[in-house]
Amino acid sequence: MLKIKPIETLREKDEAFDIRKVVFVEEQKVPFDEEMDEFDDLAIHFVGYTMERRPVAASRLRFVDEYGKLERIAVLSEERGNGYGRDIILAMEDIIREKGFSKAKLNAQTYAIKFYKKLGYEVVSDEFMDAGIPHVTMIKDL
Repeated sequence: MLKIKPIETLREKDEAFDIRKVVFVEEQKVPFDEEMDEFDDLAIHFVGYTMERRPVAASRLRFVDEYGKLERIAVLSEERGNGYGRDIILAMEDIIREKGFSKAKLNAQTYAIKFYKKLGYEVVSDEFMDAGIPHVTMIKDL
């Protein structure tokens, strides 16, 4: 079971950012200055902890137009397959609803389209490149 929470302390923020650096910068070779951008100061950040309080998942949420925009969803490689990606997305969707929004949006890496479709997201764009990785935009009515 994963405990997911919006970050409240500098330590939690550091833990979330460390996960993003491992997954995106080290694994996927996204340039650091593209991964950590100007939107980090405006976003709600999340971190997910195992029962042993080990940080293993992170994400951020912004509100853009009429959407809650799910971004930077990351789970450490050794913890993938445990449902943690689903858990953090559902937690973000709860916050979107709490803030009075009824639509969610994300840019999915194309290898993850099936994963997001299982959660109710639909592809609404052609494929495009972001940080050298193919993506599509997906939306969901909440």
